[in-house]
Amino acid sequence: MFVIGLQHYLVVGAILFTLGALGIFLNRKNVIIILMSIELILLSVNVNLVAFSAYLNDIVGQVFALLVLTVAAAEAAIGLAILVAYFRNRGSIAVEDINLMKG
Repeated sequence: MFVIGLQHYLVVGAILFTLGALGIFLNRKNVIIILMSIELILLSVNVNLVAFSAYLNDIVGQVFALLVLTVAAAEAAIGLAILVAYFRNRGSIAVEDINLMKG
C-alpha cells in the first residue's frame, strides 16, 4: 500500500515555491503574473505549514496557514485595486511603465 508521507508534501511545496520564484524572475513584463507568482509562493508556505502541523500533531501550523491566507487575500485585493487604478490613469500595466512613477 502506498502511503503519502511528509516528504511528498514537502516536494509539492518545493515545486510550488520554485514555480513561483521562476515566475517572478523570468517574467519581468506582466504585473499580474508577478502577483500570481507571489500567491504561488505563499501557497507553498501554507502547504509546508499544514504538513508539519499534521506531522507534529500541533495546531499552530494550521493557525499560521490561516494567517498567511488572510495576508494573501488582502495582498491580492489591494494589488489588483492598485493595478486597476493605475491602468485607468496610464492605460497600461507594463512593468516598464510603472518605473515612471519614481520621483
